[in-house]
Amino acid sequence: MKKIAGVDEVGRGSLVGPVFAAAVILEKSINKKVLRDSKSLTKTNREILSKYIKENSTWAIGKASVKEIEKMNILNASLLAMKRAIKKLKKKPSLTLIDGNKLPQLKNYNLKSIIKGDQKIPSISAASILAKVKRDWYITTLHEKFNKYHWNKNFGYGTKQHLKAIKKEGITIHHRKTFSPINEIVLKKYTRYCK
Repeated sequence: MKKIAGVDEVGRGSLVGPVFAAAVILEKSINKKVLRDSKSLTKTNREILSKYIKENSTWAIGKASVKEIEKMNILNASLLAMKRAIKKLKKKPSLTLIDGNKLPQLKNYNLKSIIKGDQKIPSISAASILAKVKRDWYITTLHEKFNKYHWNKNFGYGTKQHLKAIKKEGITIHHRKTFSPINEIVLKKYTRYCK
């Protein structure tokens, strides 16, 4: 029987924290009709479905750190997170479907990219849900220590409230310093110190 895995990443556009990816091989027992792109679901529904997916699939999560994002850029870090998720699967898939138009470098794996796969392929939808729930949980735990940035609401994305907090409080070790507008803020501070 063919083992088809779906893979998706979450957090590419965030200004904070790692990028997360999930790889999922669905079992026959799962109801594929309830699976859809994580962005189209409420937080509560994502969390319910995340538990349901974990109980009815082989799954794994990978991530790439802020340092890795800054070193290799967000695209390559996203592909690295995907690669890590795929390699952590307890079963090797016979086919791996990746959301988007780029593939991670992975020898001896049958990989195929699918644009908007999270809207078309149930296993990719499932991966998007698992990655989103895991990343949201991670960023929310960071919020407990860095509550002035309201990461429990914006999850590190560049909302007005978050950007206002960055200008007032400065940046943390969890901010991606190569991302705009953080890189401009860092450059301004550096330029000011060098004068």
